[in-house]
Amino acid sequence: MHDAVSSLLQQIRACELCAAHLPFGPRPVLQASGEARILIVGQAPGRRVHASGVPFDDPSGERLRDWMGIDRTRFYDAQRIAIVPMGFCYPGSGRHGDLPPRPECAPAWHPRLLPLLDRVRLTLILGRYAQVALIDDARRANLTATVANWRTHLEQGRLPLPHPSPRNRLWQARNPWFTREVLPALRAHVALALA
Repeated sequence: MHDAVSSLLQQIRACELCAAHLPFGPRPVLQASGEARILIVGQAPGRRVHASGVPFDDPSGERLRDWMGIDRTRFYDAQRIAIVPMGFCYPGSGRHGDLPPRPECAPAWHPRLLPLLDRVRLTLILGRYAQVALIDDARRANLTATVANWRTHLEQGRLPLPHPSPRNRLWQARNPWFTREVLPALRAHVALALA
């Protein structure tokens, strides 16, 4: 299994499927291992992550690690945590922030990679793009309703979360149940998955 994941990661990191559409060229950013216990599926790397090549190497990552109750060392241990976004490369920016993940990426790679991550106990699904792709009823609900239904999803080993971007502080302030109920459950399930 280890060899299969390593070989596929080499192929992904050499991918140029979307090169013509990427303002800074392709630079797939992800981490994975067949041993990973937690899978994080987000949207796509931002400009800072594109520059560093390290997933969540930005304020969103700091916030996500705080939500999860873990430090950088544990977060970047690919033997414990896989980070597989919907788009592996920075898609560029638009009028209201980063553009959506490229639509070619996840269909090309997720069906090959995700089945190899068969030891995952908890999947964190960050933001609307990932939720619509991975949670059937998210297509019929908005992000708030999907996250509010977290208990049902957690029974299936999945936890929908808003994107941890600092831009979403207002959402978190308007939805105090997220801090009061979801974050303690998230931290407890992260600790359990990594135990």
